[in-house]
Amino acid sequence: MVEKNSKKLSASFEDNIRYMNEILPVAESFDIIRRDIIIGGKASVFYYIDGFIKDEVMLKIMDSFLSVEDKDMPEDAEGFIQQLVPYVEVDIAEDFDQVIRNVLSGPAALFIEGYKECIILDCRTYPARSVDEPDKDKSLRGSRDGFVETIVFNTALMRRRIRDPHLIMEMMEAGQASRTDIAVCYISDRVDKELLDNLKKRIENLQLEDLRMNQQSLAEALFKRKWFNPFPKFKYTERPDTAAACLLEGKVVVLVDNSPSALILPTSILDMIEEANDYYFPTVTAVYLKVTRTIITIATVFFTPLYLLFMQNLEWLPDVFEFVAVRDTVNIPLIFQFLLLEISIDGLRLAAMNTPTMLSTPLSVIAGIVMGEFSVQSGWFNSEVMLYMAFVAVANYTQPNFELGYALKFMRLMLLILTALFDLYGFIAGCILIICFLVFNKTLSGRNYLNIKLN
Repeated sequence: MVEKNSKKLSASFEDNIRYMNEILPVAESFDIIRRDIIIGGKASVFYYIDGFIKDEVMLKIMDSFLSVEDKDMPEDAEGFIQQLVPYVEVDIAEDFDQVIRNVLSGPAALFIEGYKECIILDCRTYPARSVDEPDKDKSLRGSRDGFVETIVFNTALMRRRIRDPHLIMEMMEAGQASRTDIAVCYISDRVDKELLDNLKKRIENLQLEDLRMNQQSLAEALFKRKWFNPFPKFKYTERPDTAAACLLEGKVVVLVDNSPSALILPTSILDMIEEANDYYFPTVTAVYLKVTRTIITIATVFFTPLYLLFMQNLEWLPDVFEFVAVRDTVNIPLIFQFLLLEISIDGLRLAAMNTPTMLSTPLSVIAGIVMGEFSVQSGWFNSEVMLYMAFVAVANYTQPNFELGYALKFMRLMLLILTALFDLYGFIAGCILIICFLVFNKTLSGRNYLNIKLN
């Protein structure tokens, strides 16, 4: 753990080096490097992290420093930067907290004898993968790039799309130990000022040891959700084009270092079920896709509970729909069939996530055949129940938000149980509870999913 220390740098070069050696485990950690050189006849020390430094850039900088003569040395660090540093990203630090934070983040710290300030050279590079299109949030048309775990790359992907001087990207940090970088991005002449001020104030006042799970830890700390309301408070995206479109709509985008997705607010239920294809198709097609996705999303919640309700009250079933009634012998009550299949589908999903790619397709086919064919023949499940649960399982993927998918699943389970226990009254009570979950799901903006202001 690195303790925050606002101690000012000393005018004594030896005291500064001694203090840095006490704070940084130079002798114990192989990747924390101390490099002693002579610049213009003065003793100088570099501190940096091996693996974060661009070797070629650092080599050229040191080469230029070694060619400096005694008579060319300025009197202070500011003059040294202006006259002798052949690099663009340079800053001056006057306290140890700023120096240590920079060193552990990647930039190199340079102490020169006779200077009371430290020179920060930001010649870092982070290990990063390519900006490929994310697997979860694909688009049939449009760009094929996606966010990565390096925050500077992510801000550049959005800046490339919005060449507006009003686009602001403020850098903040959270976590006493992790010192995780957080970028708050917005367009100053379009953003909701009240929401922006509220968000920045919350980030500044965070009292956290670290952000263990990066973006998720930040989201949980920013807005403590009610444990019984599963609906997400934020929208996430791994696509820079979607994030840029949200910025242009006046929303705030929050990026967290080491996280390949952006957190977007404010949000509503319609924002949650929106996806990238809605921006790339003509108006008629986009509206059709949104309406279809909305209908299917609603169907995933009410389809199986309604079927259970009608099977418990066959006299309500219209003659035209008599063919949907269960004809086979029911060995297990319908409610238990639905609940068992809900758990089984999640089991298959978790197994698929941990299955090697080369085996995922054949194992999925085998699992589908075994569950679909043999479970019906063995008498555990009815074919109708299998069909409707298969529709629900596939329909869950029509909207891209993973967290929303599970929130809808919990609503469906609640409806199934209430309908099985209390018949029509249970179904009505479940519908009222779902509406309450949506209406009273207060987000960071102070509004609910229906965009109604809550006190």
